[in-house]
Amino acid sequence: MRMPLAAAIVALVVAGAVTAPVAAAAEPTLQAVSLAGTVALSNCSGSLVRFPNSVDTDPALVLSNGHCSSLMDPGLVITNRPANRPFSLLDSSGAQVATLKAEKLAYGTMTDTDVAIYQLTTTYAAIKSSYGVSALTVRDTHPTAGTAVTVASGAWKKLFDCNIDAFVHRLKEGKWTWKDSVRYTSACQTAGGTSGSPVIDRSTGEIVAVHNTGNENGASCTLDNPCEVDQQGNVTVHTGINYGQQTYQIPACFTTGNQLDLNAAGCTLPKP
Repeated sequence: MRMPLAAAIVALVVAGAVTAPVAAAAEPTLQAVSLAGTVALSNCSGSLVRFPNSVDTDPALVLSNGHCSSLMDPGLVITNRPANRPFSLLDSSGAQVATLKAEKLAYGTMTDTDVAIYQLTTTYAAIKSSYGVSALTVRDTHPTAGTAVTVASGAWKKLFDCNIDAFVHRLKEGKWTWKDSVRYTSACQTAGGTSGSPVIDRSTGEIVAVHNTGNENGASCTLDNPCEVDQQGNVTVHTGINYGQQTYQIPACFTTGNQLDLNAAGCTLPKP
């Protein structure tokens, strides 16, 4: 015979079998992300960035995509190439407050990732003092699936909110292959010109990826239509879904004075 429910609960309490419920882990508090620190390029978006070990007197850096510099062949890595590219710096409202100039392309590649990092002719301290804008910090740890993020486009002066849906073993687009890419949930409907936008963790305000592509019309592995390839070689296409490349690998490759050192301990970025 089944024991009545009320009697069963009393018996369990007496026996010590019922304990207080475990409190659920608190949901992270999401911050309001703005356009402050984003930049507009002639053909793309980007952001004013620093690393956890950067100091205010270091030369400032801008992060964007490798393909926003040029369509680099697979295997090509550019380091410390002179450049005088201008960047329109935005404040929190999206208003342009300055034109910053690059001194050099410190690092650029479309191999394994799609990234360009420019060194500017000025410092973080000077930018903050003159324009009231601080750099965004690039986090040095791998993000997690489900994280709420914002793709912040300086070119469009627009914020796209979504979540990290998953990480893609290999993302193939034309002749390029990228590793461990970030797939967003469908809410981030980015468009041309958003390439190079920082992907910002809304709980910390830190950059965890740089936006670079999306499947526009359902084609497979072609230009503007990347496909996913899993560890077994299976190919999947997600029409209308967009992607970014993780950035946690970058800080270890920039040492004292924000200078590139591809031989530094922990640096895993592709080398020339």
